[in-house]
Amino acid sequence: MGRGKILVVDDESRMRKLVKDFLIKSEYEVLEAEDGQKAVDIFFDNNDIALVLLDVMMPNMDGWETLKEIRQYSQVPIIMLTAKGEERDELQGFKLGVDEYITKPFSPKVLVARVDAVLRRTAAAESEESIVCGIIKIDTAAHQVYVDGQPVDLSFKEFELLEYFARNKGIALSREKILNNVWDYDYFGEARTIDTHVKKLRAKLGDKAGDMIKTIWGMGYKFEEN
Repeated sequence: MGRGKILVVDDESRMRKLVKDFLIKSEYEVLEAEDGQKAVDIFFDNNDIALVLLDVMMPNMDGWETLKEIRQYSQVPIIMLTAKGEERDELQGFKLGVDEYITKPFSPKVLVARVDAVLRRTAAAESEESIVCGIIKIDTAAHQVYVDGQPVDLSFKEFELLEYFARNKGIALSREKILNNVWDYDYFGEARTIDTHVKKLRAKLGDKAGDMIKTIWGMGYKFEEN
């Protein structure tokens, strides 16, 4: 398995090939785009792009506009590639959400090292803010759940219930214990309210992800990866 999918965006074919060759040697999968508009199309057609290498000066849609378009919907790591080395350009890039800024000409080996470093930082940050269980990703910071990369709309209590299940993966949980931890100790409602929430949660997650919530008859539930 590769180390991740990188989108290389540059109007110079020789530059794209140079960067692509070095990334492939480092076991990355590479997608290419020769302008910003094509980059945006490719990005939204692929929900598993790990990082974008984005040139500034391009036809149709330049790097800044491409960056703004992607940032409206995604916080994917972005490294800007530019021939400009002025401080104001770098500041503009960071203000718009750039993770790294590399000025041409550059060493391809250094570029790959920067890619590695950015992805390590991103993985470390995500591990603190998200829980991944199979095809389910729970972004605790954004309070958002994804199944196979697609967002799933959950109520506040459904989200808390799924997060509790995920943090206690493989553990048999009684209805009383779930109530005490998700609804809190002062909740005096029926324990069967959990069954209602689980039914709705399973339906929203879909068959494959919903089946990860196993019923333990006469007791409660257990969350397990399929």
